[in-house]
Order: sequence, then C-alpha cells, then structure tokens
Amino acid sequence: MNSGRTYMAAPWTRWQDWCNLVLGVILFIAPWFTVSWSHMNSSWDGWILGVVIVLVSLWALATPGTIVPKVINLILGIWVFISPWILGFAYMAGIAWSAWIIGALVIILSAWALTQMQQSPTRAAV
Repeated sequence: MNSGRTYMAAPWTRWQDWCNLVLGVILFIAPWFTVSWSHMNSSWDGWILGVVIVLVSLWALATPGTIVPKVINLILGIWVFISPWILGFAYMAGIAWSAWIIGALVIILSAWALTQMQQSPTRAAV
C-alpha cells in the first residue's frame, strides 16, 4: 500500500479554509476594535498572526490536497489561543477574548479539515 496519498478535491472549495481566512481578517482588525493598541504585544500578535493565517488559508484553498497548510493553521490557532497568557495581555478582556475565541475556532476548523482529509473516500494512491 502506498502511504503517499493525495486528496482529490477542487481548489477554493473547502469551507473550513474560507472560515479560517475570515478569522484571520477578524484577528487582524481586532486590535482596533478592542482598543488594545496601547499594549503592543497584543496588537502585533493580532496583526502578524492575522496576516499569516490569511496567507496560510489561501495556500490551503489553492492546494486542497496538501496537509501542511492545515497543520500550520492548527499550530497558529494554538498559538493565538495561548498568546494572551504568554504575551501578558490576558487581563485585557476584549483582545484576550478575541484571541481565545478566534484561536479555538481556527484549531477546530483546521482539525476538522484534517480529519475530513484522512477519512475521505475520494483519497487515491499516487
């Protein structure tokens, strides 16, 4: 049995990747809506990770058979979720809750997409 498998799906169709892209945009604009720019760690965390999540989501949408971008978004989601504690802005309710909610959703959506890829009957040996 060949362990090198690819997922047979059309590009730009996986809804979980579209949701992650939207969550990345929301994370990017969250520092302005939560008025947290006085705490630069939270602002830069949101801006940088928001852009990276959007870029990785675009990569995942363009190459639906590739597992790597989904794993990267899973790791980014974990970082976004724990970043309020690590970077010291857990006391700032607005941006901390934004990070916790967006991080949890990115984790769930990325894990869901990975699970679907592993269980899909449309997988074919290369």
